[in-house]
Amino acid sequence: MTTLTPIVVAALRAALGADSLLTDPSECLAYGYDNSRKQAMPQAVALPTTIEHVPALVRICRDARLPIVARGRGTNTTGASVPIDGGIVVSFERMDRIIAIRPADRVAVVEPGVLNGALQDAAGAYGFFWPPDPTSAPYCTVGGNLACNAGGPRAVKYGATRDNVLALAFVDGRGDLIRCGAPTTKGASGYDLTRFMVGSEGTLGLIVEATLKLVPKPEARRSLRALYRDVDAAAAAVARLMAQPVAPSMLEFMDARCVQLARDVGGADIPDAGALLMIEADGSAATLDHAVAALSTAARGDGLIALDVAPDEAAREALWSTRKSLSPALRTLAPGKINEDVVVPVSAIPALVKRVGEIAAAVALPILTFGHAGNGNLHVNILYDPDDGDQAARAERGMDALFDAVLALDGQLSGEHGIGMAKRAYMRRALPPATLALMRAIKAQFDPDGLLNPGKLLP
Repeated sequence: MTTLTPIVVAALRAALGADSLLTDPSECLAYGYDNSRKQAMPQAVALPTTIEHVPALVRICRDARLPIVARGRGTNTTGASVPIDGGIVVSFERMDRIIAIRPADRVAVVEPGVLNGALQDAAGAYGFFWPPDPTSAPYCTVGGNLACNAGGPRAVKYGATRDNVLALAFVDGRGDLIRCGAPTTKGASGYDLTRFMVGSEGTLGLIVEATLKLVPKPEARRSLRALYRDVDAAAAAVARLMAQPVAPSMLEFMDARCVQLARDVGGADIPDAGALLMIEADGSAATLDHAVAALSTAARGDGLIALDVAPDEAAREALWSTRKSLSPALRTLAPGKINEDVVVPVSAIPALVKRVGEIAAAVALPILTFGHAGNGNLHVNILYDPDDGDQAARAERGMDALFDAVLALDGQLSGEHGIGMAKRAYMRRALPPATLALMRAIKAQFDPDGLLNPGKLLP
């Protein structure tokens, strides 16, 4: 680990301002962990307040050979913002301005520390929204959403983060400020560095400004709840729903254990069922009845127990709050969980769900599955006791078997959480050597000294 010398501290304070660099371990501690529950101590925490601060601090860190880890609010679950090599954590919490909302262009220009929820409120005042809506939306940052290509339930119709970003400004590993993209929805002017940066987990550059694509709020929306005999019947319904012309605006899946958890812990009024789908349609009030009818027809089939339409907005909100409470509620069933956000083609969901059941039986551990079925993105939760060595070993075997199954189905290790530390070792299994070599070459071009978020994403 490179030593943080008094000379470097003085240079950083001069570049950022005396109150914008934390060096006391008691203050730095909170910036050393994220929602993965992994932790490491940074040598200092930089708190830039303007774009101009960031190139300066990167150049200082580069001269001192100090690793640099960008951070939003630490809500990610893969350890992507844990400073495992020490160095400087750059927290963007003070760069939280919404620079502009331009309704005529359908764009918002924001700094990376803006909370997703704050952006939704600001855009909502103009009749717009930004589509990415992860469960942590009230307290995660736009910068973090960009770093891992966050999604959420609305991605089935409106796309994930990468589909809703038009332009970026970022600082590379040399300390150069790069601007790419434009506030237009069409463009054919060279390499698309904007989409390239999204999902790079801070390994290529530090994003300091984003121009985001806004979408008009739908005039109306309606939710349906479909209960099925078993997960196979629900998975087959997902395939039918996604094969017909009317795209749902949300399509969420819960297996039987999640249904029980939503009822017992969340207090939801849900009968016993082998699986549940939550389906939503949005659009103009004049066309909504047609959309609901089409989705209802597709939801019907072998194994359907009941199909209900939420009668009002309050019922709809209750239904979706139940879904969003699932992840934290899992902690009531076991002290530990491995939560993998794998993704497969929608047509492969029945095969994946079946294989998850086989893996649960093989490792003799409960595995609960829920998530964004319309994108083929399921959250597979292996529950175990981390203090029990045998259970921990079986949980690891279950995760290993899950990744094998996903890759065999032409899927990917992550749909929206990213790779970080947690899945880094599996990238060799997921991608061919030539692809990984090209990724490393790109990393070296953006970050020649390898100081940007080292030890993440690439094996």
